[in-house]
Amino acid sequence: MKDLIQNILDLAKLKRVAYADIRVVRRQNEEIEVKNGKVEALIYDEDFGFGIRVLFQGAWGFACSSKVTKREMEAVFNKALKIAKASSRIRGKEILFPLTSPIKDRYQTPFSIDPFGVAPEMKLHFLLDADAILRKNNKVRISEAFLGSYKTEKTFASTEGSYIEQEIVECGAGIAATVIEGNEVQVRSYPNSFRGNFATQGYEWIEKLALPDKAEGIAEEASQLLSAKPCPSKVTTLILDSSQLALQIHESIGHPIELDRILGTEASYAGTSFLKPEMVGHLKYGSEKVNIFADATHPGGLGSFGYDDEGIKAQRVPIISQGILVNLLTSRETAHHLKKKSNGTMRADGWNRIPLIRMTNINLEPGEWTLEQMIADTEEGLFLTTNRSWSIDDKRINFQFGTEIGWEIKNGKLGEMVKNPTYTGITPHFWNSCDAIANREHWQMWGTPNCGKGEPGQIAHVGHGTAPARFRNVQVGVMKG
Repeated sequence: MKDLIQNILDLAKLKRVAYADIRVVRRQNEEIEVKNGKVEALIYDEDFGFGIRVLFQGAWGFACSSKVTKREMEAVFNKALKIAKASSRIRGKEILFPLTSPIKDRYQTPFSIDPFGVAPEMKLHFLLDADAILRKNNKVRISEAFLGSYKTEKTFASTEGSYIEQEIVECGAGIAATVIEGNEVQVRSYPNSFRGNFATQGYEWIEKLALPDKAEGIAEEASQLLSAKPCPSKVTTLILDSSQLALQIHESIGHPIELDRILGTEASYAGTSFLKPEMVGHLKYGSEKVNIFADATHPGGLGSFGYDDEGIKAQRVPIISQGILVNLLTSRETAHHLKKKSNGTMRADGWNRIPLIRMTNINLEPGEWTLEQMIADTEEGLFLTTNRSWSIDDKRINFQFGTEIGWEIKNGKLGEMVKNPTYTGITPHFWNSCDAIANREHWQMWGTPNCGKGEPGQIAHVGHGTAPARFRNVQVGVMKG
């Protein structure tokens, strides 16, 4: 493989391009799903190929192929160069792409048990056990259990002299119980909705989730929701658990701080951003309690890696410090807008896509409270957990979220369960209303394996670490006219 890659880099230099890189990627995916005691899906797929980027006279060209041979690589390089030359004739502003020092390294996510070394029968037994326990509750009409394992091996090389090999292993699992009574449908999930929680760990992560041990309690909560009182409609104090707050961070902080959205080069898939580069260092994004880091180095985070797909080393960088926006997610091409260097967030969904600015692990730093203290300090409000629905506008500023379950807080104690809870807000107003964050003991990493962006669409695996937090004067429930 090294000889094939070096041949392309030599060809790029011979053609006098400003810059070129090549990524060779092999991916393995295994997903198993059980539904109502039966195997719903058992999927294994693998893909292998390469992509080449060429920068010529201030314009990019990209081409790719799944046929990894010397002749094909040369043909793909020539196609990428042809695209770059054509683009250079109609380009707007010239692309600024500062050079970096070459890096030669190998990175591998640490794990104890290779998930692809665990027999499918063992995984099925694990899921079927959890599914069976869910169905012991006679109100459960749909029981589901899911397990996914993913391995990515990629080699990055550039005309700057970098040669980086990476192997990233990821796992995740979850269960869900759906209860139905008349026209009423309620769902409870563990450890999170939308198939569970994911991490850059091995099969030991699946075992740690202990799905069968949690199934009975999840089914019982689902059945209790059928007779729970509806979420009230009012302005009140809101405490979000860490799983729901992770999605809140994802949608109202993670996406708006992607600099390509802000500059307008990423717009069609899910909009742009209410932010502008000149807001960095000035905008009061949240209260002084809010400290956000983009951390691609956090052990086990789904957004963790060794190097991004431009060969930039993974970093931990502050984004919001004591409520003030201090940085954005950048690439080598965009960082100059902030007079900074890339903070290493360019990643592609496989070999046949160009790299885009993607979230890494966008984490909220813990505070000083325990969750119990936070509840005890709240005279009246709601405690909400586990996302059920979300909606946010194309500027990432007006949002509405729904959760699977909630509880009233009265006189510093958890009270009655409420169903169909929702809350709405405006991004900077909401984050400025944060007055308490739970401590490190309550802090947890959550993995989001389905973050969409780009056209053609790309799916990224990203993470969010957070503890529960409290927000004042939030509209909950359906707003009355």
